[in-house]
Amino acid sequence: MNFVFIAVGFTTLAIVYWVYRRYTGISLADVPGPESPSFLMGNTKELFQGQAGEADFKWQAQYGDVVRFKSTLGEDQLMISDPAALQYIFVKSSYRFPKPHDRRAISKMLNGTGIVWADGEDHKRHRKVLLPGFGGPESKALLPLFKGCAESMSNKWMDIIANSKGQSATLDIPAWLSRAALDAIGEAAFGFHFGAIDNHENALARAYVNKMTDIFGYPSSRQVFFQGVSKYIPYQILVYFGETSKNSRILRANAVRDVATSVAKQLVKDKSEMLLQGKGSRDIFSLLIKANMDADAKAKLTEEELLAQMRTLLFAGHDMISNSLSWALLELARNPEIQSRFRAEIRETEAAVHARGDADFTIDDFDAMPYTTAVIKEVLRFSPVAFRVSRYASQDDILPLSQPITTRSGKVIHELPIPKGTRIFASVAAYNRNKDLWGEDAHLFNPDRWFNGAAKENKATSLGVYANLWLNGAAKEKKATSLGVYSNLMTFLGGVRACIGWRFAVIEIQAFLIELVGKFEFAPTDKCERIRREACLMMVPTVEGEVEKGVQLPLRVSVAPRTEKGY
Repeated sequence: MNFVFIAVGFTTLAIVYWVYRRYTGISLADVPGPESPSFLMGNTKELFQGQAGEADFKWQAQYGDVVRFKSTLGEDQLMISDPAALQYIFVKSSYRFPKPHDRRAISKMLNGTGIVWADGEDHKRHRKVLLPGFGGPESKALLPLFKGCAESMSNKWMDIIANSKGQSATLDIPAWLSRAALDAIGEAAFGFHFGAIDNHENALARAYVNKMTDIFGYPSSRQVFFQGVSKYIPYQILVYFGETSKNSRILRANAVRDVATSVAKQLVKDKSEMLLQGKGSRDIFSLLIKANMDADAKAKLTEEELLAQMRTLLFAGHDMISNSLSWALLELARNPEIQSRFRAEIRETEAAVHARGDADFTIDDFDAMPYTTAVIKEVLRFSPVAFRVSRYASQDDILPLSQPITTRSGKVIHELPIPKGTRIFASVAAYNRNKDLWGEDAHLFNPDRWFNGAAKENKATSLGVYANLWLNGAAKEKKATSLGVYSNLMTFLGGVRACIGWRFAVIEIQAFLIELVGKFEFAPTDKCERIRREACLMMVPTVEGEVEKGVQLPLRVSVAPRTEKGY
């Protein structure tokens, strides 16, 4: 009850502050955007209660790449998918646009004070210690581990199909990929075998099942309102609320964190003992520990920060990968001609690998598979798991624009002044479907877009940074704005706050898809027509009418046929 009074008090102060800023400072009121149906709720119900990217795409089509919408209590906020504005926010001026403190409170509740939580000088310190574990050579060296986990899962599938009628089986893809991704991150990041593929009763695997839908899914209007006004509540109060609340969602988040902490502490203990005995390995956490030992006193991470990095690695390596792979297999099931073409390239490369006397694919083989690379890029473009990112302006600023804005009063502007404190939702989903960048068919899943124009002329390897893309002639003679770290996509963001493990993620996705598509054929089930892009901080698949069951994506899986040549 005391918390309610505190929240009401801060809300009152917020209204006074909003009125002051509205009439004395820079105003966003002239920027085009949807009409607000409510002063209390603004447009937040449409934004947060729809499917992932639904409002983003609608507003982008109606108002362009910079949209002003109303948050709770009539506050103006921005939805941005304009390349130049996003480049300024994430690449050129990243630390001037930090995460809002209420989002950092959520990050602390989920994983602690790790790199995702950190900002400013803290973030620089965390990044410096973590970088040695995520370089190109370090990420490439993990390929055999990823391939081994993919093979373990595919062997299980082979057994299930062999014992099924009709030589096919309906499999809940996310349930399997969740366990496989946990094994992969365990091996690669910590040199530890969780055994989740073989044992679905693994404690961490159980804790991770449906955690995002349980914590963030299907928010009520009251929860959306609280999310909107939480920006006015001091950070320490939000953290205290997260630690003491009996709310079922927060209890679920804390329970997951407790299990992950228990696992992390045991891993730290085991890893430290091995390092003291001179038995250190090349897994990510060993590299992190070594970098932390070599850092000067001011740069060192504390024990809690090390545990937070581990929880963050487990969280990101599990959720981002398993969900990205789930969306990939859904699109391949829906597009059998793309799936067949993908498989043909896998088989041709496999034959070439065997002909030279090797048993396994190498990174160089991956880089020499243009259609495979195009499919992976298209999956990451079309279905970004982290579909929206929140930032705020720490000072009055001016955003550059790729395209001019015609304001509500009819004025054409080529840059946008924004007041200090402006909340910005960077729409990864809408940027990744910006028609000026990706062509008029941006809302279609089409790997062939990666073969047009300069994408043909400039060989873009699977790990290429800032690939120069002229897609379907849409970009014509304009130079593409360098933004995302991977092929100019926003999926892994850009600048110093880009996903530090993006190389790691791309190689793991490649390894799993080549293994699975090479061996199996995927077909949609009746439920595929009802798949929802569920928004729960990230985008996960659920089934319309069965959302209470959490994450699910049932596909029909059979052994892929081979030609007389063997592929």
